[in-house]
Amino acid sequence: MDRKGAPRPPLLVVAGPTASGKTELAVELALALGAEIVGADSMQVYRGLDIGTAKPGGGELRGVAHHLVDVADPTEPFDAARYAALADAAIADVAARGRRVVVAGGTGLYIRTLLHGLHGAPAPEPALRASLTERARAEGPPALHRELVALDPKTAARLHPNDGVRIVRALEVALATGVPISDWQARHGFAQSRYDALLARLERPRAELHRRIELRVTRMMAEGFLTEVRGLLAAGYGPELRPMQGLGYKRLCQHLAGELSLDDAVAKITSDTKRFARRQRTWFASEPKMEPVSPDAADLFLRAARFFEERERGRS
Repeated sequence: MDRKGAPRPPLLVVAGPTASGKTELAVELALALGAEIVGADSMQVYRGLDIGTAKPGGGELRGVAHHLVDVADPTEPFDAARYAALADAAIADVAARGRRVVVAGGTGLYIRTLLHGLHGAPAPEPALRASLTERARAEGPPALHRELVALDPKTAARLHPNDGVRIVRALEVALATGVPISDWQARHGFAQSRYDALLARLERPRAELHRRIELRVTRMMAEGFLTEVRGLLAAGYGPELRPMQGLGYKRLCQHLAGELSLDDAVAKITSDTKRFARRQRTWFASEPKMEPVSPDAADLFLRAARFFEERERGRS
């Protein structure tokens, strides 16, 4: 139910690792189902970060409306709670116009929060967080990540060693409460269902996914990724900003600062992306009721059509 007591519309969720072809599949499904797409990507929400986040262009979208893209400046705080609030509004708007909704993206926490709400972790501890943040700045996030491995191996396994913000939060919870944030999440269980949803995760063989990642990085560089990063820096968006620490952006900032050759930066972007895709696959494989589908996903079209038709009959 939404805040007005009306049933929330049903959703088709298409998740999966980066470069797996989620957008292409989501567009095909939206065209077949009379739907619009609500994105679930923690980087595509930022204006100006286009090539490096693989934002779909008009040709790729083929006329399908795509929401939750370009909704924040790189300097704005943006988290799962804000995402869920904006996604709720977009979904309600789409449904009010008689359209169906396909949620598509690779940010597992955003999808989980949209479907089930935020877990019951404790309130922030500002002094401890400030201390950990300063340590991350002085020692580097990987040093804190090594501590997190000992305190909360489950969370450490799904966080990149350079994801300073989430590492600090996980350490803050573990140190302040003596309970890992993964246990807080398990207790909560994300049990409440905010939406009735059909969940699919797009799977490709590992070697094929790696080839697609390599081709994507090559294409991004050819399309002007370095020029994009140079322009963002010139506009005052410094490398310390969270979006500028994202995949690809961090390495090109290091190159422009003279810390990496361009060849080394590109090689690191490729290897970083492969590691990120592995963590995404692990996350989505652990999601209850999220079934694997192949890229052609012929049966998914039929199941999704039946899913929406059954829910719509029940609401009429």
